[in-house]
Amino acid sequence: MAKYLAKANYKADGVRGVIKEGGSGRVEAVTKLVKKMGGKVEAFYFAYGECDAYLIIDIDESAGLALSLAVNASGAVTLQMVPLITAKQMDEAAKTSVTYRPPGA
Repeated sequence: MAKYLAKANYKADGVRGVIKEGGSGRVEAVTKLVKKMGGKVEAFYFAYGECDAYLIIDIDESAGLALSLAVNASGAVTLQMVPLITAKQMDEAAKTSVTYRPPGA
């Protein structure tokens, strides 16, 4: 499974939904959905500023993509799934030899 930082922004309908069911109701609904998809919500925080909510989700890559598509298709929320990289993964990538030629070089 992969770990993601999910950044959610509510549209007007989404905000009305959160007002109606409360923050706890939204956390419960999302947690149940992610669990049904074989994943786990490790953290769910509401915020104000750049994003309305931040989540840490551990989920299979295909299921994460399906989740993103479904949420964004709803029109009530825009969701950005940012893959999180462990130090070990970064170490492995740093040791991988890549022959790259910049444009015009």
